[in-house]
Amino acid sequence: MESGIISVDRWSQGSQAYFLTHLHADHTRGLTPTWKWGPLFCSRITAKLFPLKFPQFKLSLLRVLDLGHWYTLPLFSPSSGQPITVHVMAIDAHHCPGAVMYLFRGEFGCMLYTGDFRWERTSRRAQIARNMLLNALKQEKLDSLYLDNTYCNPLYSFPSREVAARQVVNIISSHPNHDIVIGVDSLGKEDLLHYVSQVLKIKIWVWPERLQTMHLLGFQDNFTTKTSLTRVRAIPRYSFSIETLEGLNMMRPTIGIMPSGLPWAKEIFKGKGSAFGPSPSHGVTCTNRKKPNGSLAGGQIYNQYIYTVPYSEHSCFAEIKEFVQLLQPASIKGIVASSPSYVEPLYYFGKFCGKKQESSMLYQKLWSEERVERVETIQIKSATKTTNSNLQGKKRRKKQVGLLVSHVNRVSLLRRLRRGIKITDTDFPAYEDNI
Repeated sequence: MESGIISVDRWSQGSQAYFLTHLHADHTRGLTPTWKWGPLFCSRITAKLFPLKFPQFKLSLLRVLDLGHWYTLPLFSPSSGQPITVHVMAIDAHHCPGAVMYLFRGEFGCMLYTGDFRWERTSRRAQIARNMLLNALKQEKLDSLYLDNTYCNPLYSFPSREVAARQVVNIISSHPNHDIVIGVDSLGKEDLLHYVSQVLKIKIWVWPERLQTMHLLGFQDNFTTKTSLTRVRAIPRYSFSIETLEGLNMMRPTIGIMPSGLPWAKEIFKGKGSAFGPSPSHGVTCTNRKKPNGSLAGGQIYNQYIYTVPYSEHSCFAEIKEFVQLLQPASIKGIVASSPSYVEPLYYFGKFCGKKQESSMLYQKLWSEERVERVETIQIKSATKTTNSNLQGKKRRKKQVGLLVSHVNRVSLLRRLRRGIKITDTDFPAYEDNI
């Protein structure tokens, strides 16, 4: 597609139409309350949440796309000035509330931009999205796929969110005399919190802004801002740390639960600081926790106060592979910048793509193999028992831990800095604050 027509999750001036996949910060970088460069297309739920994220935003710029419907945009070619037509459909991305994929069709061919997405085989929502996507494509070939490659590496393997949610409940139930804190973002994992509340028949404390979000999403009775009503609290992920848990345990026995796919594959956690941020302290190797009868309770222990659970809102490697195999696009490109912790999708999935990318496979393979080998070597070494003295072993493990954590931090940084694409008033209703 010619540049200057459409931008997805990119907010600089110069496009005729802008599309927002969801409201997470790494996808709204550059979007401000005073932004004014054109119509902004998004899902109905995103439009409903928009005033919370951008209180002074001019809501008349919003254009709501309902799922599963084709919409038509009459635009023009920046080079020739001739009119062109772009058709677009929003499809549930099953990531966080309001998150959608965009399927575009026009003279440029057929293109899918996934944004962040989770393609769970056992999820009814994902099955609906699958049928919607296939019905929209019919027998048409997908020319370009812009793919969420956050966990595009075989190292990343985790269960469905339903299974992970049961693990969270098991951990809480096995600590009846403890307070519980769960690290969450300002948007996302609402289904997890609601499930915990329903199964354990308790309310969950959230901070005031988070309670507003929960109410807008229809969760009226499960959440509170009164700490006296519950022992389970959902706290901002940026404040979730070993230091926080140590402080809480000086007042009451408390454990923390971090639901995320990111640290799970790395099998490491840094002390004295944010769960995902840099820290000068030593790393702590995780261990599986078992029930008294020997069965696995779910989750892993990173220190005496913290469990991690593989509850991810991004697709794991096997799910990404299944998605690409299903669509078999002519070309494929990851939307997350590459780093040593994962590989550009073409390396693994180029065999499912058309002839356009066959010529670049060798270069991608050579470019990626060295990095994959480095990651795998580090993991093998960190799991190998040393025959040297205990002191030498501790020094070696500490060095390897630092390498792995630096990879985790780079993933987080690159996700924030290098998102979105600038793809090289009509049938859409303007947003009204009554939905």
